[in-house]
Amino acid sequence: MAVLAAASALLPAAALAADLDAADAAIAPPEQFDTGRYGGIRGKLHDWKVTIGVGAIYLPEYEGSDEFKVQPFPVISAQFGERVHLDTGGLTVDLFETNGFRIGITGGVEMGRKEDDSDYLRGLGDIDMGGVVGGIVSYETGPFGVYAKLDKTIGGSEGLTGTFGAKVSHRYERFIFSTDVSGTWADDNHMEAYFGVTSIQSARSGLAEYEAKSGIKRVDLKGSITYIVTETWSVTGAAGAGFLLGDAKDSPIVKDDIQPFAMLGVGYRF
Repeated sequence: MAVLAAASALLPAAALAADLDAADAAIAPPEQFDTGRYGGIRGKLHDWKVTIGVGAIYLPEYEGSDEFKVQPFPVISAQFGERVHLDTGGLTVDLFETNGFRIGITGGVEMGRKEDDSDYLRGLGDIDMGGVVGGIVSYETGPFGVYAKLDKTIGGSEGLTGTFGAKVSHRYERFIFSTDVSGTWADDNHMEAYFGVTSIQSARSGLAEYEAKSGIKRVDLKGSITYIVTETWSVTGAAGAGFLLGDAKDSPIVKDDIQPFAMLGVGYRF
């Protein structure tokens, strides 16, 4: 499960698996493509139910690492009725929707971080797992969309993060292209948990003491391509990078402030 948290952080405000919204759109072959259902960023998945699959992701060992790993992860996305959405990023319930404007509540898990995830983290201790509750506001018009999300972690880092961004998607024959740009703000608790070094941690790890304050911690750019193989099968690839900023970038824990990733996944729609 830890890879889901890491991958989710690298794919902000998307539900992991290289923009599952695009993968959802990929369930219909070109001759049956319904632009009313799939013309927007998230689409109107009226009768779509469940998609499952598997993928592999190439990503940093931890946020700020300059060493990488390749790990498999499950692809899952489901919708119940018109308002309840579940994917690898968590649960979203739409409370209000009109003319492309949506307000929803979200829930999920922050997996934390283990000091044995990397040799660089030795002596820093673990960051425990915590539950996440939050809210999201979005607006879509045609292929364009903007969103803002606020998440509070209960347990673990006890942090508060906010993500704001914009997305655009476009379909051409059997391909769906999607791009996303976003920024993430984090409060003192989150920043200190993931980027700070206390006196005790300094003594154990050999890193200099460091106090990480709240602020914009990163900006992310990503793009994905989904290929519609059949009515039930789709293949999605994605790549992008996060750019650490401010106190996150300056932390002694961070070995590289540029955090690239790449992934490939296959999904099957029931």
